[in-house]
Amino acid sequence: MNTSKHKYVIWEGWISIIANTLLFFLKYWAGIVSGSIALIADAWHTLTDSVSSVIVLIGGKLSRKPADDDHPFGHGRAEHIAAVIIGVLLAIVAFDFIISAYEKLVSRQSGNFGTIAIVVTIISIVVKEVMAQYAFWAYRKSGSSILKADGWHHRTDSLSSVIILVGILLGKYYWWIDGALAFVVAVMIGYASFEILSKEIKALLGEDVYPEDIKAITNEVYLLLNREVYIHHFHQHRYGDHNELSCHIKLPAEMPLEEVHNICTKIEKMILQKFNMVATIHPEPLKRP
Repeated sequence: MNTSKHKYVIWEGWISIIANTLLFFLKYWAGIVSGSIALIADAWHTLTDSVSSVIVLIGGKLSRKPADDDHPFGHGRAEHIAAVIIGVLLAIVAFDFIISAYEKLVSRQSGNFGTIAIVVTIISIVVKEVMAQYAFWAYRKSGSSILKADGWHHRTDSLSSVIILVGILLGKYYWWIDGALAFVVAVMIGYASFEILSKEIKALLGEDVYPEDIKAITNEVYLLLNREVYIHHFHQHRYGDHNELSCHIKLPAEMPLEEVHNICTKIEKMILQKFNMVATIHPEPLKRP
């Protein structure tokens, strides 16, 4: 991770830890006063944001470590691992919400909402959306996937607080609204968990090269050599900021080895410069009909 990218991760992480810890105590207190399981659950969701932000800082620090003998491609995938941990935390919280909501609906309990719950919930909505916007802005500046994951974590907390605010306003009319809203919050958080985990696990397992990238590289190779070249068998390996690309190229069998080497080197330099990928090209003899 470069210095600029690391700076965004550090700032976002510390802002998130401080703000979420303060919001947790505020919302938990309001939940106890009002007797709302949805508000208490939302408070714990906020606390998991603080935990996930600690993971953001740890993941950002690890991914910044340079390559070594045991990790020749660097530590960039630490970001993906940290994002997976955030996704798992969200899944655990979602499951706990479902259990709590079920128990409250079965026991026919209702919340005793008041002005305190309304004010605290509005504060939470505003603060969490501001934090989400900051995390997304930092992601656009740095390209760090872990910041995007943390931004969605803030966004789900903000949206869940919106739903809880609606429940507070309607709670005096329907006894079941608190339990039902807690269940809705759980579904939202579970979906956010799925979105994060599906993307990050795919990145850890490995992804094929995007078709648009293959087309762009092929076009650039043609412009570079000013000749038709059959380049194929693309494979990409992502390690955070570090991208490794391998592919095959077919050249005339009678071409001297030194010329083949020079062509492959020119292509590799072009790919590094224009696509930020460290390429390894395997030449093959072109079989003429």
